[in-house]
Amino acid sequence: MGRAFEYRKATKLKRWGHMAKTFTKIGKQIAIAVKAGGPEPENNPALRACIANAKRENMPKDNIERAIKNAMGKDQSDYKEVTYEGYGPHGVAIFVETLTDNTTRTVGDVRSVFNKFSGNLGTQGSLSFLFDHKAVFTFKKKDGLDMDEMILDLIDYGVEDEYDEDEEENSITIYGDPSSFSAIQKHLEENGFEVTGAEFTRIPNDLKDVTPEQREAIDKMVEKLEDFDDVQTVYTNMKPEETAE
Repeated sequence: MGRAFEYRKATKLKRWGHMAKTFTKIGKQIAIAVKAGGPEPENNPALRACIANAKRENMPKDNIERAIKNAMGKDQSDYKEVTYEGYGPHGVAIFVETLTDNTTRTVGDVRSVFNKFSGNLGTQGSLSFLFDHKAVFTFKKKDGLDMDEMILDLIDYGVEDEYDEDEEENSITIYGDPSSFSAIQKHLEENGFEVTGAEFTRIPNDLKDVTPEQREAIDKMVEKLEDFDDVQTVYTNMKPEETAE
């Protein structure tokens, strides 16, 4: 099995990052999608992906519609996607993704957590070699689906031949090239697949062993980062507890 599949299986998470699951954060994603492609889901693939993710997080329909309406308002602030990278306690790499309308506030918040936990905030891109950036799609499995044939159809989009199957949810998760996000989404939709999740993720390619005490410190740091509304997802290269030696 591929590394992405094994890591996901080990962590028993739907994502590799520790995503702070709040409607405020999802609302920001919707705002960016609406600003970029308009408020009509049928004409905006990015918005359709956001709505699918919102539903997966059990965000009420009224909240979704309100987020779309608010994004159309003249006074609605424009959010920027900004990443922060550095090392936390015990040399564990930490990658923070944010959506912010005030980068001064956000960098101050993130830096304060790194300082509190004796970490070091580096320059943007300094840890990109430690994480593989992937587009991730989850969709309902059709009866009689031939995954080998499907992967061949998607190989031009950089889709990997390893995939994750959830029998309880009757769903399949595939991983592809981030630059092919829209093309993969279009292929799935045009072929009648019900997409239940569409997002980007970062998968560590060099896992670091930690002791239980070290893991506790890193987990506390991640939780502090997730407390900020601007923070969307926090990734680390800490080896999952289930596979730690």
